[in-house]
Amino acid sequence: MSDKVQAYTSERAEAAQSEEETEEESVDELQCPECGGSLATDTEHGETVCQDCGLVVDEDSIDHGPEWRAFDSREKDEKSRVGAPTTNMMHDKGLSTNIGWQDKDAYGNQLSASQRQKMQRLRTWNERFRTRDSKERNLKQALGEIDRMASALGLPENVRETASVIYRRALSEDLLPGRSIEGVSTASLYAAARKAGTPRSLDEISAVSRVEKDEIARTYRYVVRELKLEIQPADPEQYVPRFASDLGLSDEAERRARQLLQTAKEQEVHSGKSPVGLAAAAVYAASLLTNEKVTQSEVSEVANISEVTIRNRYHELLEAEESIHMP
Repeated sequence: MSDKVQAYTSERAEAAQSEEETEEESVDELQCPECGGSLATDTEHGETVCQDCGLVVDEDSIDHGPEWRAFDSREKDEKSRVGAPTTNMMHDKGLSTNIGWQDKDAYGNQLSASQRQKMQRLRTWNERFRTRDSKERNLKQALGEIDRMASALGLPENVRETASVIYRRALSEDLLPGRSIEGVSTASLYAAARKAGTPRSLDEISAVSRVEKDEIARTYRYVVRELKLEIQPADPEQYVPRFASDLGLSDEAERRARQLLQTAKEQEVHSGKSPVGLAAAAVYAASLLTNEKVTQSEVSEVANISEVTIRNRYHELLEAEESIHMP
């Protein structure tokens, strides 16, 4: 019994000694190593400074607080948040839970047969609760379609977000009756790409869509008119970087293509012409002017237009360029 008491006493003594050492270290941390003065933390500059001698003891400290500021309790409650940010690309804005498809526990071990059946039933009910009515099911299908097409076209996340917002507006303003979900979602993505300055041609959009080109164009015009979207006409220069990148052209060739298009605008050659055709012709002409040989068939394949269109626009661009330099 006495051995146990001695062991317990020695453990308490060691714990007390370690606590004293920790307190001494914390006191040392709060004192200036030069003069022993008290330290103050400057959160604005991320520095710990001695209040007596001005020595900077620590700098570039990490601010563990929020990146926002609040001036009253109501504003603090509004800005406070946890978890992943909300997104318009999910029908529930990412606020619901999702049960993963892996049949494993928290330690990575496989679940038993009965547990797997239970998890499958939970997944089924979870999906049913996530889409409670027809409107949510509609939204879920449309946003999935937008994400699929945007991935196939290589469009960035901000375009997908904008397309989701446009579709949500169309759904809330009751523009869908008489039109397919795929048609409105494709039109929303086409409009979002043009608004973001990363346009895709109707041929490219229809290649990845489940609806015909004519229906996409018709639905696009209807959505833009009803929602009063302010979308500028497509600029041929917006297509140049993508075409030049796909063809492996240099920055000099891309710059030359832009110059050709700017000259065409000054001469008003671009009026009534397809922006995709003009951009493709400018890239082809620029490759020849910079001695980077690219065939018309290669440009045609990248831009998804005919070689005849490229040849016609090519001659028009060169004529506009020559008229500028004529005396």
